[in-house]
Amino acid sequence: MVKARFPRGIEIKTDDQLRTMRRASLVVARALREVRAASRAGMSTRQLDDVAREVLAAEGAGSSFLDYDIGHGIPPYPAVTCVSVNEEIVHGIPGDRVLADGDLVSVDFGAVVEGFHGDSAVSFVVGDGEHRERRTLSDDTREALWRGIAAARIGGTVGDISWAVESYVRSRPVRYGIVAEYTGHGIGTAMHQPPDVPNLGRKGRGPTIVRGMCLAIEPMLTLGRATTDVLADDWTVVTADGSDAAHWEHTITVTKHGVWVLTADDGGEQALGELGIPFGPLSD
Repeated sequence: MVKARFPRGIEIKTDDQLRTMRRASLVVARALREVRAASRAGMSTRQLDDVAREVLAAEGAGSSFLDYDIGHGIPPYPAVTCVSVNEEIVHGIPGDRVLADGDLVSVDFGAVVEGFHGDSAVSFVVGDGEHRERRTLSDDTREALWRGIAAARIGGTVGDISWAVESYVRSRPVRYGIVAEYTGHGIGTAMHQPPDVPNLGRKGRGPTIVRGMCLAIEPMLTLGRATTDVLADDWTVVTADGSDAAHWEHTITVTKHGVWVLTADDGGEQALGELGIPFGPLSD
């Protein structure tokens, strides 16, 4: 028998707290849906941020990202979204950059309701053109996310999730870079909490998954090397070789019934069903 590992600092939620997180997470789902629907060539990344701000106002929710402070003399984050384009992996600050047809855009967004956070990210290609390589990168990153989600179970470990993400990516015909420096994380009364959820790892390693634990799983893949740089704005993370990157993320929990994807509109029911994984929302 393997001894369960419960590091200090992991926040365990009650059922009522999970329901509040679901409310925050549905705000996130709405914002990402509306940002993606609004995206078009000729639009600035700041305009995408404006769409998300309107959703926060309409829902009466707070932003997890705005004024987020990591210290070290770095200015607090100035927007409610991270909008990362092409070679930008994550934490892209919305601004004057104008989208073009075929751009690969990753949008990361977080909302807080009654002190609890939801966090999710999507990637998509602007316009209706084929842009096959970029669309495949986004699709494979999304599928890696769902393989990681499907590996989560009570009594399993965070390493099971990491292994599932990595194994799927390594199985693809394209040799992707898997970004290791930026990971998923615990989430709840703070946007970033223990434990880290790496996108590379081994089964059976890391903290044991228990009921009431919430995790944000977020693979980031590149079409080149996984080495990263940070731009002069101190936030935007880019691929060192200029290759394209994609980022997908969901906030999840695991109940006695199965996996509940808090930031998916349907709770993850369809995607989990396709993978043969039990869907586990809380009963009202």
